[in-house]
Amino acid sequence: MKISIIIPVHNAEKYLKRCVESVIDSLKASPNTKGEILLIDNNSTDKSPSIMKSLKKKNNGLISLLKTTGPGASATRNYGMEKARGEYVWFIDADDTISKDAVGKLLCQAEQKKADLVMMRAERIYPDGRHDYLPAINPDSESYKSRFVRYGLAPWQVMFRRKWWQNNGFSFKEGVIHEDMELMSALILATDKFASVDEPLYFYYQNPGSVLHKEAFDAHIFDIFPNLESLYQRFVDKGAEKEYHDELEYFFIWNLLIDSAKDFAKFTEGKPGFNRSRKLLKKYFPKWRRNKFLAQKPLKVQIFVRLNYYK
Repeated sequence: MKISIIIPVHNAEKYLKRCVESVIDSLKASPNTKGEILLIDNNSTDKSPSIMKSLKKKNNGLISLLKTTGPGASATRNYGMEKARGEYVWFIDADDTISKDAVGKLLCQAEQKKADLVMMRAERIYPDGRHDYLPAINPDSESYKSRFVRYGLAPWQVMFRRKWWQNNGFSFKEGVIHEDMELMSALILATDKFASVDEPLYFYYQNPGSVLHKEAFDAHIFDIFPNLESLYQRFVDKGAEKEYHDELEYFFIWNLLIDSAKDFAKFTEGKPGFNRSRKLLKKYFPKWRRNKFLAQKPLKVQIFVRLNYYK
């Protein structure tokens, strides 16, 4: 088995068929590649389970149906990794799609470079039709390790060699959001065998109903604080926190004072997040204002960051 594609499913009836059909098309476009699709239901209460059964019936032998009651996408991904049989594994979200040539191009790069990780460019698509791009990180660049740490990548933006993942004991923290943050930027510490496809192979739809785009307050937005501390500890455990000090500092700044600050500001209950952000930065990066990567950003971004620090 060459590749296992793991799709966590939770109340995805609106998008699931579109997602799975794009994966099937990509596998069929690479006819010499033996692959499997693991559809893993995680406590769905809509029509997702019946859609899963219908998709399996039409594509018997290619799709396996699994079920887990663990908390959230992280538990589902971990369970999928336990059940996967492929040499490579790719996590795909049920509301997204992939390009027809995605599987073939990723595996080609993996085999040519003998890579543990293959990164890819993604296209982000908004409900109003706008789109932009999330770049891949070029492993042939001298600064690729630096970029990997300070920007991180979503789990779906990387294809992994399964044995490498398992041999390093990797898993996603369960029961929280931002769970990928705690792990992804630290993967660089475990390998130098990277490859990259610098074209959009993954289509990331901005779904207003997703976990990260809810309109009602959810206390899990504060999960970012322990997850960032856990990420920092991974670098300490490897003795790499000094080597990557500036990159980690920038990662903290961006995620606390830009991304999460939007949620803190949106909800009255989120306001304590600003104070917790200040405390975390003071603890790990008291001189964060001098960060060299922040200094490269436009002045309006630098001002925005400072305003959020003092809220």
